[in-house]
Amino acid sequence: MSFSIRRVEYYYVHVQDRPGEAYALLSQLAASEVNLLAFGAMPTGENHAQLTLFPEDVSQLARVAERAGLVLEGPQCAILVRGDDRLGALADVHARLTEADINVYASTGVTDGRGAYGYILYVSPDQIDQATGALGA
Repeated sequence: MSFSIRRVEYYYVHVQDRPGEAYALLSQLAASEVNLLAFGAMPTGENHAQLTLFPEDVSQLARVAERAGLVLEGPQCAILVRGDDRLGALADVHARLTEADINVYASTGVTDGRGAYGYILYVSPDQIDQATGALGA
């Protein structure tokens, strides 16, 4: 079973739910050389959306946000799993967490189409260290 485990911090930014909002933020971050490990967006009510940023360098994101007047909510912690895509890969990750009696309350994953996957796991903050340990980090 080939995969890597990384505890990651993430932040929320709330925006108007309209065309171009995610683009404006993402292009601003790219221009400031903020590398994201992951990104998500979801509606949070009528005409509002929550953008979730998983920066590689938390302090760099904080500096850029302060200069741009962005309000970051967080940090929160999650687990980023990256590995070789194969049948049952995610089941193996969940098996280890189940054996450690850790509940995953949300997750999202994607394959790159070239044999690898990325998977973000959300567990209770008081179980994050136990979860990374159970996964071999």
